[in-house]
Order: sequence, then C-alpha cells, then structure tokens
Amino acid sequence: MAGSVESFLKLCCLFCLVATSSGQLSPAFYSRTCPTLQTIVSLTMRTTVLLDPRMGASLLRLFFHDCFVNGCDASVLLDDTATFTGEKNAGPNANSLRGFDVIDTIKTAVELLCPGTVSCADILALAARDGVALLGGPSWTVALGRRDATTASQSAANSNLPGPGSSLSQLIAAFAAKGLNARDMTALSGAHTIGQARCVNFRSHIYNDANVDAGFASQRQRNCPSSGGDNNLAPLDVQTANTFDNAYFRNLIAFRGLLHSDQELFNNGTQDALVQQYSTNAGAFAADFAAAMVRMGNISPLTGSSGEIRSDCRRVN
Repeated sequence: MAGSVESFLKLCCLFCLVATSSGQLSPAFYSRTCPTLQTIVSLTMRTTVLLDPRMGASLLRLFFHDCFVNGCDASVLLDDTATFTGEKNAGPNANSLRGFDVIDTIKTAVELLCPGTVSCADILALAARDGVALLGGPSWTVALGRRDATTASQSAANSNLPGPGSSLSQLIAAFAAKGLNARDMTALSGAHTIGQARCVNFRSHIYNDANVDAGFASQRQRNCPSSGGDNNLAPLDVQTANTFDNAYFRNLIAFRGLLHSDQELFNNGTQDALVQQYSTNAGAFAADFAAAMVRMGNISPLTGSSGEIRSDCRRVN
C-alpha cells in the first residue's frame, strides 16, 4: 500500500515538475496557436505503433539522442549536406536511429493546419511520450515551447551519448553531466524494456562477460556470431519486447540484461536496491520513469527568439 501511495504522489507531482522548469516552456504553449497539435501527434502515433510496435522504442531513443547532445533542440533530425555535418552519422546514431520519417509525417500534417508554428523539437517530445503510452507505459505532461537548432554537433554526439559498453560510473557521470541523478539514470535505462539492439552492441557482453546467465548468452549467440552479423537484432527485453513494463529489471536480476551497460545496473553496485524495487513495483518504476522523462525533456531547450521553427525538420530554414 505504501508503495502504491508513493507512486501515486509521484505521478501527481509531474505537472508541478513541468510547470516549474525550463522558464518559458509550458504545456499550454500552443493552446491558441495550434490547439489540434496533440491530436495530430496522437493519431499519427496510434497508426504508426499499430503497424510497427518497435517504432515506439525508436522514437523514444531518438528523443534521448536529441536531448543528450546540446539539449532537446531537434538537432538530431538535421540531414548532412555538402556544407553541413549533422549528427545522424555519429557513431551512436549511424545505421541505428529510426523514426525520422514518422516525425516528417507529423510535421507535414501540423504545417497544413498550423504553418510556421510548432517546432520539430516539440513534435519529437510528444511522439516519444505517445510511443511509450501506446505500448502500455506511463504518460506524462509535456512542456512545450522548444525551438529548433540551426546547428548540430557530430563530435558532441560521439562524446555525450553513453555507449553499450559503459560502466556504472560512466553511466552515472554521463547523466549527471545533463543534470540527471543516478535514480533518473536507472529509471530511464528502463526504456530498454522495449526495442531491439544490434549484435555489434551486445556481442562482447554475451561472449566475454562473466555476469551473464549462460543459457541466455547461448540463446543470443545463435543470432549473434562471434564475428559477422553486426546488424542482427535481438530484443532488449527478452520477455516482453513490445510492452512497456518492468520486466527489464527482472531480467537484470536474472543476469539476462542484453547490453553490458544494462547489467551494470545490477552488478553489486549502488543501483542494485533500486533495480530490485523496480522489479517488484511496476508503479514505482512508471512514476520515476515519467518524472525522469520530464526532467530529460527540459535539458537546455532553445526558447524565445533562440533557434527557429523549421518548416522541414531535416534542414534549417
């Protein structure tokens, strides 16, 4: 009962978190200028996730990779050109990020009804939220009013995004650099309850690490040879790959985390107790995840006259 009350109170406080953060951001930012925005995003995401459930995870990851590189400013959406180097071909992103076409579809629909009004950064924030909710996860209030970057940084993408081989201390440091604490990090890592990973990102863990269940490693090795097959996919959550739940944390306790960085959360370290809590209390995980998503969405937004409102999310105006 105490855990349920705690989770309820955390969810009730989400609006407070939104309302008091990031200055000019507000859930009501487009209430007069584009009142149909969230309906457009919701309808597009419902169709998208119905046809491709994995896309919910892909858009969540796209939002994370945006926010961790100079803030939530849609810089990750910019294409490379002859004179401009974006973030799409950075090491953590190349041949990996998905969902750009979904953002394009939403942006096109929004531009028809509210031209020159809604940023690509806000569309991505809403799409990530809706993708989680459509797969059974929590929802949260998204503060709006971000503007779009006119620049991008491939070097920052290469250095700021924690990799699949990260240690616990490296994970904590990477999130701390963005104003997120260790609890936020562990909750947000629970995003790996949905989605897939490429063999190249978990090969070392299933062949070389000692803290992995032997049967699980053998199962994964069948589709991820010791050499070759780099792009072969496996579910990050072996139990419920397309359902946003707390099974990810139960996997960690059974030493069935797919990535080295996943299993670092439960490996005789500082996050073991929290992983155990989340594994048995889905409400606590959902509440913490939603609160952490609000905080992540408030990383260094461009507001006011900074940046621009792109007409095409793939290029600056």
